[in-house]
Formats: sequence, structure tokens, C-alpha cells
Amino acid sequence: MAFENPGRQEIKGILESAGNIAIVGLSDKTDRTSYMIAQALQMRGYRIIPVNPMVTEDILGEKTYASLKDIPEPVDIVNVFRRSEFTPEVAQEAVEIGAKVLWLQLGVFSEEANRIASENGLKVIMDRCIKVEDAVTSPARGR
Repeated sequence: MAFENPGRQEIKGILESAGNIAIVGLSDKTDRTSYMIAQALQMRGYRIIPVNPMVTEDILGEKTYASLKDIPEPVDIVNVFRRSEFTPEVAQEAVEIGAKVLWLQLGVFSEEANRIASENGLKVIMDRCIKVEDAVTSPARGR
């Protein structure tokens, strides 16, 4: 059976109930897409948690962690800015930390990551931009 993302109403519910969003692959460079999207999410009221083993400084005022396993608090959504071939490992870590959703950004798709996450109870969204989905499902919301 081919993968299908949740419908817009379900995505809206996921975003409305999200507390912490760990952003794997978040760059500290302000001209990178991951940075711009994280900043936009933060401005919309979401709590972002940067995950990047190559960065030791805070990003957007938030402590940066080397891996999902290093985050000392619950994570609702794991939003991934990594190439598709690296996502199965991220999916496994998302399972291990008890995340609720694995969200692979636009252009990122992995059947293996989907299998790992969905078989362990995570909702999976792939090849979709979280910022776009937030704007489309809740355009007037100012968290």
C-alpha cells in the first residue's frame, strides 16, 4: 500500500496540540531554509528545540542538542531537515524518545523511516513543509 499523508484536518489537530518541536538538522545560518522555517514556527508560538551535532551554540535563543536522545524533555513532533537516506536513524531515535509525530520536510521521503515510526505508533508526515501546513490549516492563529 502506498504511503499517504494524513488529511488537512488531522494535520491541523497535530499542529494545534504540539508543544515541543525538535528540528533535526536545524542550521545556525540565517539564510538556510531550516533556520527560516524554525524562526517562523517560533514566531507563531511553537517551542522549537534545535538538534544538530555540528552546532554548539544556541539557535534562535534555544539550546542546541547533538541528538534527539539528549533532549531532557518531551518532544511532540520531530521535524527533519536531513537527506532521505539519513531519516531511518532519526525515526528510530524519535521512537526511542517517545515522540508522537515524525515529520519529514518537503523533498524528504523514506519508506524505511515510515515503517520504523508507524510500526511504533508515531504518526508520519513526509514531503510536506510544516510552516506551509501550519499557515494553511490555521492561517489566522497567533498562538
